[in-house]
Amino acid sequence: MDLPPASLRLVRWAAGVGLDLDVRVFPEGTKTAGDAAGAVGCDVAAIVKSLVFMVDDAPVVALVPGDMRLDPDKLAEAAGGNKSRRASLDEVRAATGYAAGGTPPFGHGCRVFADPELTRHDTVWAAAGTPTTVFAISIAELIRTADATWAPIGR
Repeated sequence: MDLPPASLRLVRWAAGVGLDLDVRVFPEGTKTAGDAAGAVGCDVAAIVKSLVFMVDDAPVVALVPGDMRLDPDKLAEAAGGNKSRRASLDEVRAATGYAAGGTPPFGHGCRVFADPELTRHDTVWAAAGTPTTVFAISIAELIRTADATWAPIGR
């Protein structure tokens, strides 16, 4: 199956850093963590939500398990800022090059923070550039590739 252009861009970026992504396409969509978990047949906690927030007007990506929510105050504190808010759809695309709902955990140049609860699963699933594409990755590889900072940002 052909990959969407955004997913191809992510695959190429990943290859450039020595990571081989096996992207799976789900035409019916994987917009929510529940949708993604159902599509790949995993626990919803094994889904990585890549959420783009603005911390003092700078974009950051927060990685939290699919069964948790992000705490904006904890994210602001982790990022050394005063306040945070969800990025608008336009801000998400401008900051990452990807649409909201399909933002990957890496390949965009934003600072990344990851909640330690992600370690409940050795392998997790993340968006591959679109709301219809995902890939599996080990936690260790995810954190290394995203250059993520561990921080308790979920609730």
